[in-house]
Amino acid sequence: MTSSHPAPLRPTGTVADVHVYEPHRAGLPKKIGPYFRELWERREFASELSRSGIRAANTRTVFGQVWLVLNPLLLALVYYLLVNVLSGQSQGMDFFAHLTAGLFTFYFISGCMGTGAASVVGGGRLLLNTAFPRLLLPLSSVRTAFYRFLPTLPVWLVFYLFADSRQFTWLTLLSLVFLAMIVVFSAGLAAIFATLQVYFRDTAAFLPYFIRIWLYLSPVILTVDRLHAYAAKAGAEHLLYLNPLYSLLGGFTELLVGSRMPNWHMWVAAVSWTLIAAVAGAWYFMSRERDFAVRI
Repeated sequence: MTSSHPAPLRPTGTVADVHVYEPHRAGLPKKIGPYFRELWERREFASELSRSGIRAANTRTVFGQVWLVLNPLLLALVYYLLVNVLSGQSQGMDFFAHLTAGLFTFYFISGCMGTGAASVVGGGRLLLNTAFPRLLLPLSSVRTAFYRFLPTLPVWLVFYLFADSRQFTWLTLLSLVFLAMIVVFSAGLAAIFATLQVYFRDTAAFLPYFIRIWLYLSPVILTVDRLHAYAAKAGAEHLLYLNPLYSLLGGFTELLVGSRMPNWHMWVAAVSWTLIAAVAGAWYFMSRERDFAVRI
């Protein structure tokens, strides 16, 4: 007599695979060349992203443009009066032309850092739904900051025309070289702070304090000559070059306001800091960008 045992039950369907998403390992893309080619081909994407940011901030309206100039201008007036009170003597329009040039440019740099820090975190949906080189995000923030910087130039020119020592020579045109280095330097900073903001969300809260301290240590309120004189008394004049803005911003204002050729130390320091910021910013951002979609 034979007995039959029921066959074991088998699942009628297949079990779905379980996907576990983990952060990517840090590292640069395997092929750098195609990455930068795509970055160049998508430049219109960054431009349109910048335009939308400018429209959202109302910087193309009358009051938006006025505030872009009025905010740093009022700060320049406060610092101008403060310096006059502390020094006990009037600095004149020469100093005010220097102050506005330095402060307007410093605001461009700080704007790149601030908007750059928010570029990746603020583009969460874009990162998840669109494939593109993520470096376009901080670069678009630099474009936005630069277009906000442009309306301040005619205002500075008005004060420059009233300066006693105004003179326009071929040396003045060299200020464009320093301005180009400042833009590249700021792009590197934007990439660095954009990456830091992804991993440390308190970066944006800490940034205003860092910027304010950096302002006081840079040749904005004080001229390059005065900063050098103070550092020479302490025997620390070479330490000034540890501040990137001493050479970058100092060389720019020396050429733009005074038509004076910066010494070769300033040129070397400015080029060095520009390359360091650009390379470090691009490397740090690109090595981490594959991890952004998981972190945000």
